[in-house]
Amino acid sequence: MGQYFILEGVLKRVVAGPEGKEMTLRFARETQIETSYAAWRLENRAPYSICAVTRVRVAKCPMTLWAEFMNRHPKLKYEFEYEVMRLMNEIMAHTIALHLLDAAGRMERFQHKNPEMANLLPKKELALYLNIAPETLSRVLHREGHPTHLPDLMDNT
Repeated sequence: MGQYFILEGVLKRVVAGPEGKEMTLRFARETQIETSYAAWRLENRAPYSICAVTRVRVAKCPMTLWAEFMNRHPKLKYEFEYEVMRLMNEIMAHTIALHLLDAAGRMERFQHKNPEMANLLPKKELALYLNIAPETLSRVLHREGHPTHLPDLMDNT
């Protein structure tokens, strides 16, 4: 388990079902983090993998060292744990959106929440995240007049 600081590129958090079907839970890019902190604190295995989407450079810190560092800096620990909760909320909102929104709505929500990310991701990765076929993503991206005002699920910002 580790704490990843992304210096360049894009990582993804992904889970796989027993039959091997993958679901992307989130993307993280430069200046962002990826972590297995919640699983580590709960003394569980991380129920997901962290994979590169593009060419990446990361700094990885073993979770025990990261926790020791944070224990010496309580304000940092508080802010970090808040960020971990925010990330978990983001993942939950994404999962709910997959059930409630159609393909165009999912894309609209993604572009609203991550305006710069759509241009960084391979379209196949974006389609996987949105749980749609790459061909459907292509149609959504080229269709004019798709809905522009959709609910921002679980977003309090």
